[in-house]
Amino acid sequence: MPSPDPTPHLALALDGTGWHPASWREPGARPAELLSAKYWTELVQEAERGLLDLVTFEDAMALQSDHPFRPDDRTDQVRGRLDSVLVAARVAPLTSHIGIVPTVQVTHTEPFHASKAIATLDYVSTGRAGVRVRVSARPDEAALFGRRDAARVDPTGRDDTGLTELFAEAGDYVEVVRRLWDSWEDDAEIRDAATGRFVDRAKLHYIDFVGEHFSVRGPSITPRPPQGQPLVTALAHQTVPYRLVARSTDLGFVTPQDGDHLAAILAEIRAEQAAGGRADEPLPVLGDVLVFLDDDADAAAARKARLDELAGAELRTDALVFTGTPAGLADLVQDWHAAGLAGVRLRPAGNAHDLPLITRALVPELQRRGAFRTAYQESTLRERFGLARPANRYATA
Repeated sequence: MPSPDPTPHLALALDGTGWHPASWREPGARPAELLSAKYWTELVQEAERGLLDLVTFEDAMALQSDHPFRPDDRTDQVRGRLDSVLVAARVAPLTSHIGIVPTVQVTHTEPFHASKAIATLDYVSTGRAGVRVRVSARPDEAALFGRRDAARVDPTGRDDTGLTELFAEAGDYVEVVRRLWDSWEDDAEIRDAATGRFVDRAKLHYIDFVGEHFSVRGPSITPRPPQGQPLVTALAHQTVPYRLVARSTDLGFVTPQDGDHLAAILAEIRAEQAAGGRADEPLPVLGDVLVFLDDDADAAAARKARLDELAGAELRTDALVFTGTPAGLADLVQDWHAAGLAGVRLRPAGNAHDLPLITRALVPELQRRGAFRTAYQESTLRERFGLARPANRYATA
């Protein structure tokens, strides 16, 4: 089933100097600037020049690791990062159109804090904010907080009990955040100096959420965001997280490996969406692709081989790895879009090398084919994905 979007969306996923662990050793990688606002601002401004839909920032509570559930002892890869929400807040006012979507780790944090942080980001960006929710099953991350043990997740996938509990908590987290965004009606602030009335207290609402994982009364301390509900997103690889995407988010990221896999993923998400009572709601889904780009496919492959040699092992990743030319990547983007994805989220193997080829070669190639915008049109991130500004659940007619 083709995507309802007439042309594919392009998102960018930023992590360190790029998604290849040896990318920091490439010419122009700027590893010494990773902890500077200038570095991240310039990357996002380049993405905006390419008219990309949104940019996501990776984040976690523990140091990066080659292992999914524990730290490693490597000293030859990037370790340490800035807080993604604070980076997003710094970058947002220095851009004008691109969506700004930081990652929030929801397993060990409080939804009240996240709700006001992302609401603030929506104000700072004038309606371009989103959030990518992320869970954690790492014991070292749990130990940083000391309030509970890490969830027991079966790495073989045969027993999904622990994973189900982890994602059920994430679903409650998103629900609390959404209710807090609605806890102020849109016209709750009067700001009438003549009468001395700044706020209409009757238009601030207790959310009174009581669940297995959270008990939050509300209201928020931040007025309702410009979008009403900033975009909630999540990355999913299997059934349990597909359920979170289908029932709790506005936009999903998935990792298809080929056309058959893509069709199976979309079928499962749509089934979960229907089971959750959202069959009639739009839910765009983007496919993740890690890209090594060059003017010549052999040169792109040789660059990947060089980076793998520097890393001491072939790249391991959850997403499809594309090695080739911008024209070849444009073919893949269009094929996936025709198969039902709303677009792709691109992970540059090396920011210094691949990001300019995305913005200055891939985008013009898609534009020549009539398959990508030539200017930004919409004023908010929700509008860009065809999502209406939702009514406030607490407001009376």
